[in-house]
Amino acid sequence: MLIRMLYVSKAAGPQTSTVTARILATAQEQNRLNNITGLLCQGQGLYLQVLEGERAAVNRLYARLLADTRHQDVQILHLEEIRQRRYPAWSMALISLSDDDPMLQLQHPEFDPYSAPGGVVMGMLEEMAAQGHRISGPTS
Repeated sequence: MLIRMLYVSKAAGPQTSTVTARILATAQEQNRLNNITGLLCQGQGLYLQVLEGERAAVNRLYARLLADTRHQDVQILHLEEIRQRRYPAWSMALISLSDDDPMLQLQHPEFDPYSAPGGVVMGMLEEMAAQGHRISGPTS
């Protein structure tokens, strides 16, 4: 059974390019091995990540994320069973947000993923991915 999970967490330390590159490289390698796809959105001290894959594989990964000291205040925002993946080509793609990101400043000025409905956050990420919004990182 395939599932899609969206979670949010706060960075436990600075979100430097080195930390982000390390997280992304590890995610891409491990996700390919475990047939997990998804999208990581990071910036402004937050991580938003969509994980897609077999339920057991996604649950094992989520358990590891809960223990990862680079994250704190980890919360699942959205969880659903799916028939097909939304991000089948991405072992893990990256969307980086800056303080002056137009997506946050103009279209979503009061965005707080901890209080927003999970469907709204998922919709925002889908919109950014569809627009090719600052997406980087190798695919599956």
